Amino acid sequence: MDQAANLRKLTESGAGLKLVQPQDTAKKTKIIAVASGKGGVGKSTVSVNLAISIAKTGLKVLIFDGDLGLANVNVLLGIIPKYNLYHVVKGHKSLKDIVISTPEGVDIIAGASGYSQLANLNETQRNNLIKGFAELDRYDVMIIDTGAGISANVIGLVMPADEVIVVTTPEPTSITDSYGLIKSIVSQSKDKNLKIIVNRVRSAIEGKKVADRVIDISGQFLEVQVENLGFIFQDEEVEKSIREQKPFIIGAPRSKAAACLTRVTHTLLQTEGGYSDEEGLTGFFKKFFSFVDFKEKEMEEKMEEDN
Repeated sequence: MDQAANLRKLTESGAGLKLVQPQDTAKKTKIIAVASGKGGVGKSTVSVNLAISIAKTGLKVLIFDGDLGLANVNVLLGIIPKYNLYHVVKGHKSLKDIVISTPEGVDIIAGASGYSQLANLNETQRNNLIKGFAELDRYDVMIIDTGAGISANVIGLVMPADEVIVVTTPEPTSITDSYGLIKSIVSQSKDKNLKIIVNRVRSAIEGKKVADRVIDISGQFLEVQVENLGFIFQDEEVEKSIREQKPFIIGAPRSKAAACLTRVTHTLLQTEGGYSDEEGLTGFFKKFFSFVDFKEKEMEEKMEEDN
């Protein structure tokens, strides 16, 4: 039996999978940030399909589109939302009013057109957002599809997350930028639970080689451990799914990419990553705003010193 056939066997059953939680804590929402050092690596596609794959195991999953202005998540699902995060921060809608349940089994919060930076919200708008998330702690997992790069908005969403998944490809520029993202994260905290997925690989050997390279240089120069979650094959079914706005894990469940993603899901759910905040989703966003305020103050002080 070839490698692809072996992988496909994993797609046929999610039986026995569960989210590993610390035994000494009450049930919480595990927050997973999916990020990339550069755009165009398939980060949003991975985020959406991973969320659906997790939901297929029986867990309740929410996708938060942290790449706000671009609204990639709803586009990949073929959804045109009537309301989005903009209506929440302006006080026109509550957060639970804009949550969209999809046929794929996941709920989504669409990005806010006109608000490309969560960091720019005023105190009232921030409180509206935090209050809204206090009502959404019924989820087992929240996947945050962050923007690409190392902006304060991206790092701010990554830092309070329980786990961070960095998506890269075999392209040299992608590998370099992935290391740059990890370096930016580690500069804020060496305790982050970091994982890597190599997307669009031509072989399992290539996937392992790329992951090992990122893991080795991160360990050598940053003294941080990065876990290899696995790889996803280059697959024409993925491109087709993007054009048709139907995730490949649903539209092509026996494809090579779907098989790989299922294996990634198995690895992810069976790894105890810990829970970083006692306050759940509200604590997450309180930490986010504290981080961006700190970075803004740090930048102002640097400008004063330069002048």
